[in-house]
Amino acid sequence: QVQVVESGGGLVQPGGSLRLSCAASGSIGSIDVMGWYRRAPGKERELVADITRGGSTNYADSVKGRFTISRDNAKNTVSLQMERMESEDTAVYSCNVRHISGIKYWGTGTLVTVSS
Repeated sequence: QVQVVESGGGLVQPGGSLRLSCAASGSIGSIDVMGWYRRAPGKERELVADITRGGSTNYADSVKGRFTISRDNAKNTVSLQMERMESEDTAVYSCNVRHISGIKYWGTGTLVTVSS
């Protein structure tokens, strides 16, 4: 069994900051890529950012320069630091963990609302 648990969502004002965290536990084995996806109301799920075991990162154009992804390989955790947040960042954010075999595991998601 593998568990992927997110934390850190909530309400933030435009221009504010928020940090999301995700921890993978259980029979996870070796993790390849860890990442964050989001689904805004009425939209398709999209990749926000991901990071390889070696530390290479990939960001959606809409968050470049505002969001920073990081991970701790020893703890199987990944975090997303979000700065200068915009109303368009409102979404359910989900953590994705990909095993080296290609199997993907998902968290249940955490709601982030950007509103004044």
